Amino acid sequence: MTLVAGVDSSTQSCKVVIVDAATGELVRQGRAAHPVGTEVDPEAWWVALQEAISAAGGLDDVAAVSIGGQQHGMVVLDADGKVIRDALLWNDTRSADAAAQLAAEFPDIVERTGSRPVASFTATKLRWLRDAEPENAAQVAAVALPHDWLTWRLRGFGPGNAELAELTTDRSDASGTSYWNPHTGDYDRELLVAALGHDAILPRVLGPGESAGTLPGGPIVGPGAGDNAGAALGLGARDGDVVVSIGTSGTVFAVTGSPAGSETVAGFADASGLFLPLVATLNAARVLDAIAGLLGVDHDELGRLALTAEPGAGGLVLQPWFEGERTPNRPDATATLFGLTLATTTRESLARAAIEGMLCGLADGLDAVRAVGVDARRILLIGGAAQNPAVSRIAGQVFDVPVVVPEPGEYVARGAAVQAAWVATGERPDWSIPIADEPAADHRPVIREQYRARL
Repeated sequence: MTLVAGVDSSTQSCKVVIVDAATGELVRQGRAAHPVGTEVDPEAWWVALQEAISAAGGLDDVAAVSIGGQQHGMVVLDADGKVIRDALLWNDTRSADAAAQLAAEFPDIVERTGSRPVASFTATKLRWLRDAEPENAAQVAAVALPHDWLTWRLRGFGPGNAELAELTTDRSDASGTSYWNPHTGDYDRELLVAALGHDAILPRVLGPGESAGTLPGGPIVGPGAGDNAGAALGLGARDGDVVVSIGTSGTVFAVTGSPAGSETVAGFADASGLFLPLVATLNAARVLDAIAGLLGVDHDELGRLALTAEPGAGGLVLQPWFEGERTPNRPDATATLFGLTLATTTRESLARAAIEGMLCGLADGLDAVRAVGVDARRILLIGGAAQNPAVSRIAGQVFDVPVVVPEPGEYVARGAAVQAAWVATGERPDWSIPIADEPAADHRPVIREQYRARL
């Protein structure tokens, strides 16, 4: 049996899965927590990666390993390979003004990069660094993304062995920077300089199935991927599939054969050589956390309460922009509850409004990717919240196409394992995905109609 390892270095934790390269069957796994916050010392990711690898039994018997990770985070290195300041993560919105500046300075930026810059993207964080911390900006010799930096460290590089030219990335993560062109496959140095204030070393962009190198005396290292592209690989998403992921953030994305982006849709590349039009929301599973906490219940009880209320919650609408929002692009927004009456001020109605509001935001994302040409025939609903029966049932009422819930799994890490198997064998594997639930198609237009009326 040939074993391969996949890593998901996410916002909250690091997960490692070790699987059979032929079948994708899970053999063992490990995980370790990450610190909370929107800026983090990357060294914490490195420590967590080593802990998770150890918990998974190590890499001595694997043929290849690949790292998927949270997108967009800004890791800036000096000429000696040292991290200059804590990394700004995708969910740090302090660069919202910088995003607006770059969009105004480059009216053709969507054509050049596939996406309109928002506060999540790396270029906007570099512009913020240039303006807010010019001394730090002046030291920047190289810019990496979280999975780039971890791949580099895993290969034995870092302070004391600062081969910055050995930094690598992949198409999917490069396309989330706002200084890489998914149409041409080239970096846009003019945009990088406009953001940072000067040029810098950027990771070499690897193609699907291309090796980044090897570990010292160990396995081959795959190219890695951004988390959403990794999930698409792990799910085996094909034409007609739209993935809706309910995690720390919410995402809606599909695999397509040609670039597809707009002012609303990020025109990312995927990890298989195709493209990944994507819409992201900042407010997803934590909406449920907040309302469950307010009601003093766990997620299971929140779901039970929600299912006792009628679709539409009697007109109660939660616009769930608790931490600003990316889609629509309103970084300074706050959440609002509409339609409170004596009849709707109940625990049941609020629970239902929370789930409906979260899903309506994602349904708006589905509309956006359809508008750039995506043919949606099936929704693959993933993420921890998708396993709640109330969330999956209400999803069948909010979305107007069939919903399928795959079995719970670490699909980003599994996608990285697909990459590892790809570089180990020379062929992309085709592993089956078990299905946990197929909620009845029960579309209730009233839910979205009253939500849209509050936008």
